[in-house]
Amino acid sequence: MARRAVVLLSGGLDSATVLAIARSQGYRCYALSMAYGQRHAAELAAANRVAALLQAEAHKVVHIGLDDIGGSALTDRSIKVPEEMVSGIPVTYVPARNTVFLSLALGWAEVLEAQDIFIGVNAVDYSGYPDCRPRFIEAFRNLANLATRAAAEGAHYQIHTPLIDLTKAEIIRLGSNLGVDYGITVSCYQATEAGEACGVCDSCRLRAKGFADAGIADPTRYSNPT
Repeated sequence: MARRAVVLLSGGLDSATVLAIARSQGYRCYALSMAYGQRHAAELAAANRVAALLQAEAHKVVHIGLDDIGGSALTDRSIKVPEEMVSGIPVTYVPARNTVFLSLALGWAEVLEAQDIFIGVNAVDYSGYPDCRPRFIEAFRNLANLATRAAAEGAHYQIHTPLIDLTKAEIIRLGSNLGVDYGITVSCYQATEAGEACGVCDSCRLRAKGFADAGIADPTRYSNPT
């Protein structure tokens, strides 16, 4: 029987590619999305579309209130999403987000008796978030293998980061070869409720550059196409 895996699925380009990769490796995939108080729900609708397209075994949405603590332009509407390049860690960094997400994925994995968790972090074409680095992933893997009953009873958890060393163009080429329809994904930090992208935030710029560098037509729907 194929091994089970929990795949964190935001509805964006990277996580859709990760789900396709996990399936291509023969895993039975359980997609996990978070309603964490983000600026829009369009990415959750996109996650639902991606989970259906890529035939996840199940798709669960967990509601957590990271907007209760704020501290990020993605969870606090009083903080403007930057539309120009900035130095350092941008205000779109969400405090503890990947730590919380991986913890919930670990919990579901333990319930499912799965020992594999996939996450679409990237340390090449990214915004400088500290919780996307290999050192963080290794630290969380060590935690998973210390802090769970399953590990105490002999399970060994793996945190898979298949995109960690890839450029956005390489990710897009890989996902395209695996049948990902990027037209149904939403990456924009301030997308409309219909899922239309702003085209100017950091995430939109990285995504557009990725398609251009990959030589693949950009299927993104923009709210103000030019």
